[in-house]
Amino acid sequence: MNEKGLFYDKFASEFDRKMNMYDTEKRVRVVFNTLLSPKELKGKKLLDAGCGTGWFSRRAVELGAVVTSLDVGENLLNEVKKKCETTRVVGDVTALKFKDNSFDIIVSSDVIEHTPDPKLAIKEMARVLKKGGVLALTVPNNCWHFAVSIGNALKLRPYQGYENWVGWAQLKKELEKNGLQVKKQMGFHFIPFVVSALYPVIDYFDRYGESALGRVMVNIGVRAEKK
Repeated sequence: MNEKGLFYDKFASEFDRKMNMYDTEKRVRVVFNTLLSPKELKGKKLLDAGCGTGWFSRRAVELGAVVTSLDVGENLLNEVKKKCETTRVVGDVTALKFKDNSFDIIVSSDVIEHTPDPKLAIKEMARVLKKGGVLALTVPNNCWHFAVSIGNALKLRPYQGYENWVGWAQLKKELEKNGLQVKKQMGFHFIPFVVSALYPVIDYFDRYGESALGRVMVNIGVRAEKK
C-alpha cells in the first residue's frame, strides 16, 4: 500500500475530530435505515469494507450483526476498537483476503473512490458476497468532482489520497457487470454540505433522492443484491 492509500491511517487519532459529523451521521442513516432494514442485520455476517474509525461497524453491531471491520491500517482499526467489538482486519478493498461467498451483507460508505481502482473494489466485494447477499454502498457523485478540485486548489481541503469518484450510470453498470442487481439507487446531499446553515435545506431535498434529481446530487447510495 503506497502513501496515497494510507493517507487516512496517518491521522486516524484525529480523524473523528476533523470529519464532518453531519455527513457521517447522514450516511449511517442512509445505509442502515434506507438501503438496509435494521431487522435484516441480526445474526448476519457483515463486512464493513473501509470501516474508517468505526461508526458504521458500531451501528451494525448495535443491530445484531456479526461484524468484520476492514481498513488499510492498524491505526484506524484501533479507533474502531474504542467504539465496538468486531473482528478487525488490515486489508485493501481491491484485494480482499476473504474466500468467495463469505458475507451476507457488505457495507461500504464513501470508500471505493479512495482506491486506485473503484471497479476492482466492486468486483472484489461482489466476489466475497454470498448469493442473495446485499451490498449497501455510498460514493460521491462524479458530476460534483469539480467542487473538490476547486477546494483542493484553494487549500480548503488538504486531502492527498485517491479521488476516483464514480458517476451514477457507471456505478450501476459496474455493479450489474459483477452479478449484482440494483434494487435501489438514490442521491442525497442536494448541494455540498460546507455551510451548516444550509443543512435543513439539504435535508429537505433528500426526499427527492429517488427522483431524477437524485442523479445529480452530491452522493449516491445503492442497494444491490447478488443473483
